[in-house]
Amino acid sequence: MMRPRVLVLAPDADRYLAELGALASSGTELVAAPAAQGALDDPRAFPVVLGQPDIVAEYLAGGAEVRWIQSTWAGVGPLLSQARRGFVLTGVKDVFGAPITDYVMAYVLAFEIKLRERLGRQARRSWWPEDSGSPTGKTMGILGTGSIGRHLAKVAAAFGMRVTGLSRSGRRVDGFDAVFPVRRLAEFLSEADYVVCTLPDTPATRGLLDKDAFAALKKSAYLVNVGRGPVLDEFALADALERGDMAGAALDVFVEEPLPRDNPLWHARNCIVTAHVAARSLPADIAAIFRENYERFLSGESLKFRIDIDRGY
Repeated sequence: MMRPRVLVLAPDADRYLAELGALASSGTELVAAPAAQGALDDPRAFPVVLGQPDIVAEYLAGGAEVRWIQSTWAGVGPLLSQARRGFVLTGVKDVFGAPITDYVMAYVLAFEIKLRERLGRQARRSWWPEDSGSPTGKTMGILGTGSIGRHLAKVAAAFGMRVTGLSRSGRRVDGFDAVFPVRRLAEFLSEADYVVCTLPDTPATRGLLDKDAFAALKKSAYLVNVGRGPVLDEFALADALERGDMAGAALDVFVEEPLPRDNPLWHARNCIVTAHVAARSLPADIAAIFRENYERFLSGESLKFRIDIDRGY
């Protein structure tokens, strides 16, 4: 049987090729392209694409036709507008939970021990014996109860935290003390000491955390965003931080990346900005998912981690 040709479309495409050697050995033709234009200039057809969503979206916009796209990212926002082109879209799950949890808990602990203030005092040679806080007994509210949210919930609970979740349905999920439906967002936010956003960028989530949402928070609450930037209103967040309506924030994702130099979040009170580093796509992990799905594709089986285009995840 003819094995479908695969286009690997990502800046680090060569790294993926190195991980997919077994497929090449079994007769699958693999072609690497770091950018969309190079792939569009190739006259060959590529029924299967393994690639970075924003670059794949450019490739599709250029008129390419494919049958299946395997994303190298957890978020597939750039591809959602292309969804009616007749292809199957699969995502990435069960590989980002650990690194994102590390990121979130690192900043929870940093806020609790007042790390920024202590470092500032050290720089000024100022002795500051202020007591630290503790996550134990506090509530972490996680927006999103998928694989990342569940992994984080387990670790937060091990720190003695009460863990609540927010999902579209509010259906109970193991590992969460309670799960709220989206219609009870204000109540969910009002109970949390730490609000952690793991949500994807979809029409339903875009702008969910707005001025009214920030007004529902405790003044002592912190926000950590490891989902997608468009889920929150950045200017409303900066205003809430400056007014002292909330205690602080750690943000790894933004509407525009790199974050523009004139964005107010750079200098907002007690706001930590990081450059989308909470989790990165490791070729070895993504390639393992792709290899399994490729064999499923050949045999006509259902693919793992298929994206529901209407929901965006």
